[in-house]
Order: sequence, then structure tokens, then C-alpha cells
Amino acid sequence: MAADLVQRQVAVIATPGSPKATVAAKAATREIPIVFGVGTDPVKLGLVTSLNRPGGNVTGVSYFTNELGPKRLGLLLELMAGSADVVMLANPKSATTDSAVQDVKAAATEGGRQLSVLLVSNNGELDAAFATIVQKRAPALVINADELFFSRRVQLVTLATRHAIPAIYTSREYVEVGGLMSYGANIPDIWRQIGSYTGRILKGAKPTDLPVVRPTRFEFVINLQTAKALGLDVPPTLLARADEVIE
Repeated sequence: MAADLVQRQVAVIATPGSPKATVAAKAATREIPIVFGVGTDPVKLGLVTSLNRPGGNVTGVSYFTNELGPKRLGLLLELMAGSADVVMLANPKSATTDSAVQDVKAAATEGGRQLSVLLVSNNGELDAAFATIVQKRAPALVINADELFFSRRVQLVTLATRHAIPAIYTSREYVEVGGLMSYGANIPDIWRQIGSYTGRILKGAKPTDLPVVRPTRFEFVINLQTAKALGLDVPPTLLARADEVIE
């Protein structure tokens, strides 16, 4: 697809939400401007030279959602006070999975908890993963950031609810379809920024002069209806810190 866009000599390529798409686009052209939206460090991915001076033909928005894994774990453990074991769902095909898992494992160890990781790389493996979670009697679940999970968020939330497993997700879109909690950047705002950068480039701006944008505010959303369905009492300290509580 990237090669096809280059052959068509499009004015700009936007790749919101997928590191793989951005990597493919960058490999296909050094001339056509590329505006990305990725959930991890674009410098580590080799997309830009630095955040302030991207260099080359690539810039965009990095919302660092993978780096927020330890924060999500902490919020979940605060809700599930006393629980020792936590399971993390991750996609082994993602370039950022290893570092994300290491960060959450380190946070779990520091908090005296044990983290198990289940790898899911396609839709068909989700049911099997939840069967394993039930077998392990895991009391809580952390969903890692990944486009596969985001695209299957209804299925994920349904499985977690069906098996009565408290889970925390990466964005409010999960909570809006019945997920328990989420912590992350506002996705629509990120995509608007990608559109803004794309518009500026179409008007003549150069990617190398547009620093990579990072979100300054993150949302913590709680679904009280789901908490009640799971038989959970959300501590007042969590409710007070929530940016939105869905009742």
C-alpha cells in the first residue's frame, strides 16, 4: 500500500495509529512527507532523529501510550487492593511489546506482585487467552496498547465482563463500550493534531520544521456500571482522580 501511494505521487501520507504503517511508508519514500500517530517513542522506532528536530520527511504525534503501562498497573492494583497476581495481554508482533512488558514487569516486581504475560497476535487467539486467564484464576488484567486490541475492543470488553475479570485499558473508547477503566491520551485529539499537521504540510510546511507533538493531558476514565456488575467497590481516592466517571 505504501509503495502504491508513492507511485501515485500523493502530496502527503498520514499513518495514524500504526507504527508498522509508518515504518513501511518511510521505507518507501524519502521525499513525500509522512505524518504519523504512534503510541511509543518514535526515536526508538527510528522514525525521527529527535522529537524537537525530526529531520527528513517524517513527523507527527507520539502519545507514549506504551510507556504508561506501569501507571495503568498501579491504578488497577489500587482498585484490587490485596491481589497478588496480574495478567498482561500483549501482541508479540508489535515492535514495542518487549519494552512495554519489561516496564510493567518491573513495576509489578517493585510493588511485590507477579505479572504473567499472555501473547495474542490475531483475533482467533483472544478466546484461548481468556480461557487461560480463567484457568489461572487471575484477579486482574492489563491490556497493552496495540491496534489489534483497539480494533477488537468490543470483543475484549465482552470477554472480560463475561469472565468477571477487572481490566484496565489504554483509552476511553474501551470504557465507552463497557470496559472497567482506562488511562491514556485522548485519541480523537491526537488524530485532529495529525490532521492539523497534514494541513500545514499541504500549505507548504516542511516535516523537519514541525516538532513531534506529545500530549500534555491524560484521561483516567472509570465505568461505575461495570464496576457494580463485577461486584467491585471503587475507592473514593480513585473516583476523585478520575477525569470522567460513567454511571
